[in-house]
Amino acid sequence: MAKGKTATVFYCQSCGYESMKWMGQCPGCREWNTFVEETVSRTQLKTTGGQLKNQTERAEACVLSDITISEENRIMTGLEELDRVMGGGIVQGSLTLVGGDPGIGKSTLLLQVCRNLADKGHKVLYISGEESQVQIKMRADRIGSFAEQMLLLCETSLDTISEIIRQKKPEVVIIDSIQTMYNDNVSAAPGSVSQVRESTAILLQLAKGLGVSVFIVGHVTKEGTVAGPRVLEHMVDTVLYFEGDRHASYRILRGVKNRFGSTNEIGVFEMREQGLVEVQNPSEYMLSGRPENASGSIVACTMEGTRPLLIEIQALVCHSNFGIPRRQTTGTDFNRVNLLMAVLEKRSGVQLSGCDAYVNITGGMKIMEPAIDLGIVLAILSSFRNKVLSPKLLAFGEVGLSGEVRGVSMAKQRVTEAEKLGFEVCIVPYVCMEECQKNSKIKVVGVKTVQDAIDYLL
Repeated sequence: MAKGKTATVFYCQSCGYESMKWMGQCPGCREWNTFVEETVSRTQLKTTGGQLKNQTERAEACVLSDITISEENRIMTGLEELDRVMGGGIVQGSLTLVGGDPGIGKSTLLLQVCRNLADKGHKVLYISGEESQVQIKMRADRIGSFAEQMLLLCETSLDTISEIIRQKKPEVVIIDSIQTMYNDNVSAAPGSVSQVRESTAILLQLAKGLGVSVFIVGHVTKEGTVAGPRVLEHMVDTVLYFEGDRHASYRILRGVKNRFGSTNEIGVFEMREQGLVEVQNPSEYMLSGRPENASGSIVACTMEGTRPLLIEIQALVCHSNFGIPRRQTTGTDFNRVNLLMAVLEKRSGVQLSGCDAYVNITGGMKIMEPAIDLGIVLAILSSFRNKVLSPKLLAFGEVGLSGEVRGVSMAKQRVTEAEKLGFEVCIVPYVCMEECQKNSKIKVVGVKTVQDAIDYLL
């Protein structure tokens, strides 16, 4: 093939699989209708790897036991919630992908990180391909003043960006966003599968070769995943998702992948006029504004990593006017709620087959942990019988198909969190009761079955 000659190539948007022809099903990830057509230069793509090797220092093998790790290998961002999610701070030479819906606060969060790092004397380079310098300055003025260590660049060419990174030698680089970056060696349009993949590969080489910590912002699809090939998430060290309703004030930062820490931790922020503010006690924040003397409401406890989180579960049950009752859930699994309602009918004789049921996890949280099963069951029954439960009551436990209440992990931490917030009674699985009662001032009630909980409360 002649030099510079272009060819039509089909890429899978899920895994990045390359094919010379369109296929209905991807042989790599087995997904359907994921291939997109792109025009690329085959000769130029083959030379990209060699150019990357010349851009970084030559790697040499070393003895694993000779490598020393110190606290200096991590940079604290000044935001405790973000540091917790990342496993204790920013790791030197790491590549982090930040995804989220438009307007959720990704750029605001990273701009605040830049401000905190610059105030501590760290050299930071913020690269934007979507906004002008004036637009970023207007947003930065709302956050506060920035130190001289904060550098700003509005550029989309990766060749220019790579050269400036080598000249300025910053400790942290922000790329906003990866879909706007353009690599001259790839003839496809910016934002395409090949451009995103090759651009990320260059940034990965820069991060590992120069020891620069790089954050890249990724757009998301309508399904909520990062746009571009799925291989993008495999290339980076950490994947963070910013969740929450952009019309509400709270935001949740969740780690989906982390090579340097746990992926179970979450960070809670509140969006204010001056930017994002950390929520130190998310349980108290989530329970604010609870209704008084209303049936169908109960507090349950879920675990997000090592952090217990108290949430309010609301249920509304009413007789259906149609032949097929309507069931709807917000914030939890729809099929799980149907299963729990079937358990209530079969094991406790509660006739719910002719009732509409609506279950809601307040605060916009999405909870899939089975530990909230008992809370959902009691909320549904409270609404069905129109009986108000005590506002100082908390319940958690997994419910099985035979109506048994099974044990959950870290039960003691859940009870301790409830005690801190002033709850007086806690209904727990019977197998966890002995553990929960140790050094607890709160009243702990152990139940073996759903019927035991019903007999105690209703």
